[in-house]
Amino acid sequence: MIKIEKIEEVCNGKFVSLKKLHYIQDDTKKTWEIAQIFDSVAVLIYNVTQGSFVLVKQFRPPVFLKNNDGFTYELCAGICDKDISLEQIAIEEIAEETGYKVDSVVKINSFWTAVGSAGAKQTLFYAEVEDKDRVNQGGGIENEKIEVIHLPLTKMEEFMEDESLVKTPGLLYAFEWWKNQAIEAMVEQAEI
Repeated sequence: MIKIEKIEEVCNGKFVSLKKLHYIQDDTKKTWEIAQIFDSVAVLIYNVTQGSFVLVKQFRPPVFLKNNDGFTYELCAGICDKDISLEQIAIEEIAEETGYKVDSVVKINSFWTAVGSAGAKQTLFYAEVEDKDRVNQGGGIENEKIEVIHLPLTKMEEFMEDESLVKTPGLLYAFEWWKNQAIEAMVEQAEI
């Protein structure tokens, strides 16, 4: 049984609110520091024309504090800070970050991230694009500086195993999902 005694605001920023949670668990008083953040969407994008995944590379200050580089390889993603569907947020993020225009995305799954510090939910989608769908260079909005990366399908495994590249768990999960879809398609084809 958990009983919340109080939530103490430590700092309230634009994207992160730091709080201290005072609670009782099994008759023991406890305190936990929490970073409340927005839920998010992420999209595994596959460019059919090029046979490549469309990823983003961007600078992340918290990573910089850990490795003095700060650049990460990620799925196209964004926070859920608008009163529209998750699918629509994903579609908008694809256009903003990568420059591709898509009309729909397919939900893969949703999961919880940063469970020890933030407990935010991320919903993962999949979209296919062609070269003709690229309407601008992407790169994000305002002060974002996003580099669009096209990773050839043939380099996926090597990329996944390269620990020198900072990657998110969601990206690795998405690639595993992709591989499972490919295996299922091969099995179906063999059964025909």
